[in-house]
Amino acid sequence: MKVSTTQPFQIVYSVFQHEYLGYLLESYVVQLNSKGELTFQHQNISSQNAGEFKSGLDDIDFQLIKIIETIQQEYIVKHFYSKKIKTTDFFLKIYDKKKGNKAIQEAIDKHLEEKRKKIIQLLKNDKMVFVMGRDGNPAWKRIYFAEDPATVLFHFRRNQDNTHYFPTIKYKGNKLEFQYKDAFVLCNQPAWMVLHNTIHFFGGDVDGNKIKPFLNKKFIAIPRKLEATYYQKFVAPLIASYDVYAVGLEIQTHHHEPRPVLHFAEYCMDNLSLFPDQHEEQGDSKIKFELYFSYGPFKLRSHDLGDNYNDKKQIQVEVEEKQEEYTFHRIQKNMVFEHETLALLKEIGLDIQKGVALLSKGQAFEWINTHAKLLKEKNFLIEQKTKSNKKYFLGKAEINLQIQENKDWFDIYAKIHFGEYEISFFQLRKLILQKKTEFKLPNGEIAVIPDTWIEQYTELFAFSENKDGEMPKLNKHHLSLVEELKNGNYAQVTMSRKLQKFKDFEKIEDYPLAQNFNGQLRSYQKAGYNWLHFLNKYRFGGCLADDMGLGKTVQTLAFLQSQKESMVSYPSLLVIPTSLIYNWELEAKKFTPDLKVFIYTGTNRNKEVAYFKDYDLIITSYGIIRIDIDILKGYYFNYVILDESQAIKNPNSNISQAVHQLKSINRLILTGTPLENTTLDLWSQISFINPGLLGTSNFFKNEFLNPIEKKNDLVKLQKLSKIIKPFILRRLKSQVAVDLPDKIENIQYCLMTEQQEREYERVKSQYRNEIIKHIDKEGVARSQFLLLQGLTKLRQIANHPQMIDSSYKGDSGKLEDIQYKLESIISEGHKVLIFSQFVKHLEILKKYVKERSWNFAYLDGSTKDRKAQVDLFQYEDSVKIFLISLKAGGVGLNLTAAEYVFLIDPWWNPAIEAQAIDRAHRIGQKNTVFTYKFITKNTVEEKILALQKDKRRLAEDLIHTEESFVKSLTKEDVLSLLE
Repeated sequence: MKVSTTQPFQIVYSVFQHEYLGYLLESYVVQLNSKGELTFQHQNISSQNAGEFKSGLDDIDFQLIKIIETIQQEYIVKHFYSKKIKTTDFFLKIYDKKKGNKAIQEAIDKHLEEKRKKIIQLLKNDKMVFVMGRDGNPAWKRIYFAEDPATVLFHFRRNQDNTHYFPTIKYKGNKLEFQYKDAFVLCNQPAWMVLHNTIHFFGGDVDGNKIKPFLNKKFIAIPRKLEATYYQKFVAPLIASYDVYAVGLEIQTHHHEPRPVLHFAEYCMDNLSLFPDQHEEQGDSKIKFELYFSYGPFKLRSHDLGDNYNDKKQIQVEVEEKQEEYTFHRIQKNMVFEHETLALLKEIGLDIQKGVALLSKGQAFEWINTHAKLLKEKNFLIEQKTKSNKKYFLGKAEINLQIQENKDWFDIYAKIHFGEYEISFFQLRKLILQKKTEFKLPNGEIAVIPDTWIEQYTELFAFSENKDGEMPKLNKHHLSLVEELKNGNYAQVTMSRKLQKFKDFEKIEDYPLAQNFNGQLRSYQKAGYNWLHFLNKYRFGGCLADDMGLGKTVQTLAFLQSQKESMVSYPSLLVIPTSLIYNWELEAKKFTPDLKVFIYTGTNRNKEVAYFKDYDLIITSYGIIRIDIDILKGYYFNYVILDESQAIKNPNSNISQAVHQLKSINRLILTGTPLENTTLDLWSQISFINPGLLGTSNFFKNEFLNPIEKKNDLVKLQKLSKIIKPFILRRLKSQVAVDLPDKIENIQYCLMTEQQEREYERVKSQYRNEIIKHIDKEGVARSQFLLLQGLTKLRQIANHPQMIDSSYKGDSGKLEDIQYKLESIISEGHKVLIFSQFVKHLEILKKYVKERSWNFAYLDGSTKDRKAQVDLFQYEDSVKIFLISLKAGGVGLNLTAAEYVFLIDPWWNPAIEAQAIDRAHRIGQKNTVFTYKFITKNTVEEKILALQKDKRRLAEDLIHTEESFVKSLTKEDVLSLLE
């Protein structure tokens, strides 16, 4: 029935009972007659049509209409159920007595309570409220809000059989008869009860659920057999919150000053942690702290810091039973004091949640030790309850360390006290290294080693040399550890200024270059040279780990020359991969011609080491060391130097175990990639140069490798970095860029493998005989085709015999060297161009690159989309390798993303090589470009290189192709190529 907006009308709010949702309200407009009385003409009003009646509504009405819509059944269904469903089906499903959804029911109840509370508060603003008639009349019976709050008194009458429990309600001093009077509770929290034509509210924040059971019941009888449980769970909280009258039960009220009680006990984490915030490993033994407050004879559990301390929390009731008589003790709590106590504990590191905090044993007793004075000042009572009556020591634990530099080591002076008892450094060291955190004191109490001690001193105890009865010592190479203890105020340290400077490379004193060093060192190389001298002065081992191409070889040779001129009488031993022997030999001749160098290799080598004394530098390979270790380990060298020291990264390998047996005054390693796969790579190499610096293999794995690699422990990573930092000198190209020329060219000499060499000699002999016969008969000019054919085959074998014989199953020395350098470059994140004039050579390398799952670009004469491959290399960060054939990519490409260029087979014309290098070294290149030309030693490649130098003018002016190069050869040239 429509209500006219042109005639007088009134907005009313009508209460009705929903079958499932309880008491709800709806908003209506009712037409008024000429006397201003409500008629039966009405209609529902909502947000959609409220604007039509705005002349009769105020702001509160609009608020009420909007909130009332959120408690209607249509809203409830849509809001609490994601799928489309009929309203009837929804209630039948959700409120089914057996299969209903309790979680959704509780969520709906909570929602309705919040909304009803807001609605009632707004209705109190002189709004017309009615109870809806059974015929749907929204204005059937008007109800009014009471002027004053009603009071509730809960009665308990205990007799021989049971306890009667019921409430009485008074309004303005008069008892309200509300039972069996059709009263109903409109809202529970707080309670609003409709009785007759009045809406009553209550003082003391009464819960409507406490009244509902008695609307149609005189009392509830609690049987004797259930009374203990009922008193504890229901009656005690009721007495704490409401006025209670009891007969047969005693209620006492207490007022005491609180005292904080901190109770602790051992706690073993089970499979399901009660404290999910605290991510501790299952099975770890912890200490559980529980906070109580002592109010006279009563010890009450604390609440959480975030709890709302309202009146309900002010009173706590404890139930006491004596000879079947019950006393309810109402204890007045000081919530301000409790709140302040919780806040204090949190501030000093003990965060109590739900009355409990968990700490590791070491943390727990260190915390008590650290804050013992404050806890005493704040009148804390500390109680402990442990298994088997074990009693923990709660006194002061102190460690006082003094570390003093001696000639070749640090002396450690230690005083360790647990209360009145002194513990030896040896005893504490043994406990910590055995992972034992507690031990028995002479008085029988159990002392727990603080976590801070374990965290800060584990490395000191592990690295120190300590025999019972002797003063503990620490090797000088642990100076970073000593410095860290000093900076953290964990030890008093006495150290010379010179040794302190060792931490900062720039403060190392300058040493003059050897007189007979034939060359110049760049500034960063000179700094490395000075660093090597400083290591030598203190007899420290070192790792020169400069980026590839920065001159580790020349820095080392300069230092060895200075050793010779310092009249060092012992020779040094250099151990390197076989393929690098010739390169080192050439570099030594170039920069240190005064050094007497002996190459200790070959199957026919003289194994009498006595003649080493006539030389300054002995060069050998890792393979020879492994074979001859029983001979070489008896000789005492000045230095043992390992180049490409990642060869010993596996501590269990034969070569690693062999080099550790070599004897020398000092040790040095050279590598561009000290860490390739795992942190253990580092341990093996550092343990070679400075034995004991990182402890045993097991210690290193437990203290560093596992925390760093498995748990990403940054603290352990920083600690490891500090320990090794003084002994590893690593400069990247980007760091020394201003000190480098734009382009650095290197020749990498490669040695053929035995099988490769046999194949080369076979083909060389075959062609040599044919070519010489042909030249003698036809002359050089008419022999060019045969000569070119033979030279090409030999060059291919020098690369890899597979290039002429697909059935070849052996290896290639050059391929091994290329692979080795590639590993280093890729691991450092650099990009490289690899040029070859043989597509077959690129195919062999491509196969290897694919096996390593490296992303690469590829360009030869058959490539259709050149730009796509160039862009792939230039702009895709994951693509580090570009394989390019000379004819397809020698000119016309801009490849400035590359920092390295590999020329993996020499070309007749050096100008063509220069063009390939200029693919990377051109405008736009911001980095120094390193080029490596791979030359197989004792092959036609090496001889072509020599002929290029002899025919420099021809090479620069005339030679553009292989054919033109061959035309320039004389018979003598041909014979030299085929020697």
